Amino acid sequence: MTGPGWPLNVPVLSDGMVTLRAHTPADIDRALEMAHDPDMIRWTAIPTPHSRAMSEQFALEVIPKGWNEGTAMGWAVEFEGRYAGNVDVRGKEALADVGYALHPDCRGQGVMTAAVRLAVDHAFVEAGKEVVQWSAHVGNVGSLRVAHACGFRLHGTEPDRLIERGRILDAWTGSIRFGDAPMPRTRWLESTLETERLRLRPLRETDVPRIVEACSDPSTRHFLSNLPDPYGPAEGRSYVHDSWWHAATGDRETWAIAARDDDRLLGTVSVMGLTGPTPGTGEIGYWMHPDARASGLMTEAVRAVVDHALDADGLDLARLAIVAAEGNTASLRVAESLGFARYGTEHGTARLGDGGVTDHHLFERMRAQ
Repeated sequence: MTGPGWPLNVPVLSDGMVTLRAHTPADIDRALEMAHDPDMIRWTAIPTPHSRAMSEQFALEVIPKGWNEGTAMGWAVEFEGRYAGNVDVRGKEALADVGYALHPDCRGQGVMTAAVRLAVDHAFVEAGKEVVQWSAHVGNVGSLRVAHACGFRLHGTEPDRLIERGRILDAWTGSIRFGDAPMPRTRWLESTLETERLRLRPLRETDVPRIVEACSDPSTRHFLSNLPDPYGPAEGRSYVHDSWWHAATGDRETWAIAARDDDRLLGTVSVMGLTGPTPGTGEIGYWMHPDARASGLMTEAVRAVVDHALDADGLDLARLAIVAAEGNTASLRVAESLGFARYGTEHGTARLGDGGVTDHHLFERMRAQ
């Protein structure tokens, strides 16, 4: 004897803020609005251009088929009395994967985090799943935030994981197992610091043109010889996306050094190696756009980062390191002016942009006891 078909076989799940339920014809107007959202088009495989008939087919044919055949569990997400998006857990076996999409007017309110927690809990407790996998286009920071908040282990970037609209794409990946707590595994490293002339904030994609200019500069490339060549917008976006991933995994915090008056990117500074073998330690790295050099701005920015990194209410580190190449006078001066002590030299470890090799000078600063 078989059970009831869709929509009677769709369990209604709620945490008091969001409700997961079967789709209805009343959802189609907002589903179509979501399908036309630029971020939805950019980050998902949704067909585009998208028609009302396509939204109806997905909600009222594709989703019901998944429930009836046992291949996927797809819910409409309801928030404040209106359709807010979709969440689905796909796969017949113990290993499944999760997908989700949210209407633009419901973003930034924790809606999808709550929805994914409900769906994944049902998949484990009621549907017998053992592992739920997550993947998203590299750069889809909204999806990454949901996976992070829901307790997914963040594995890394898998090349050539996705094919969408004829494009083969790299993907961020993660997974959660039955019994795992649905809470963040790491602290997302994201803060804003202000000084007299600067605002230090997370990197944005709007910073890419200035990143490209700085990383194409001969002086920058001389001391950062591992930069891609040529360095274009794709490389700049990759740098920004990489900063978001490392923020989520707790391994690195990167700040855009921005002018307080117009928010123009002047450079970047990072604290790296925070998940290394020695807890409580990190390394600072930095670079400046050519038009902001010789102004004292880098010293001002790094001072703020050092204070934050050594503060118990900041990164709570006991030791910071700076490594600078012989001949990189500006970088060496920053380290010395901020009280970093030179404790050694590594000979022949600094590869330069002209193919030459020089020494690295090692600096450290300890938190006052």
